[in-house]
Amino acid sequence: MSNIKLLENLINYCSARNSVISQNIANIGTQNYKRQEVVFKDVLSNQISNLKTTESKHISLNGTSNDDEFITVVDDNNPDMVSGINNVDIEKEMAELAENTLQFKFAAKKISTYYKNLQKVIKGDTA
Repeated sequence: MSNIKLLENLINYCSARNSVISQNIANIGTQNYKRQEVVFKDVLSNQISNLKTTESKHISLNGTSNDDEFITVVDDNNPDMVSGINNVDIEKEMAELAENTLQFKFAAKKISTYYKNLQKVIKGDTA
């Protein structure tokens, strides 16, 4: 899998995570609301499904990759009523939101740099 595809996957993950964190924050006052979180399923299984065999004696691992299969939203079944009426901890959510924002900005910057460099190569810009 190329680096650019990995960065795109990170962008998709961060986008989904941002939506879920925002929803958790918006529902901090909702009684019996269960906070949710985004789970990024085993990346290794995705990498394995994309392997190609080079000899007939190799084990065939044919499969198609669907990135949406690897991002799942699950309920946090922690029974602790952190806020008094549900299990949403505003400090934890805000910290996760800040971390997620940094990851998103990192991936976006790397993708932007990649395409700017590609554009320079196409134009023949060597400077």
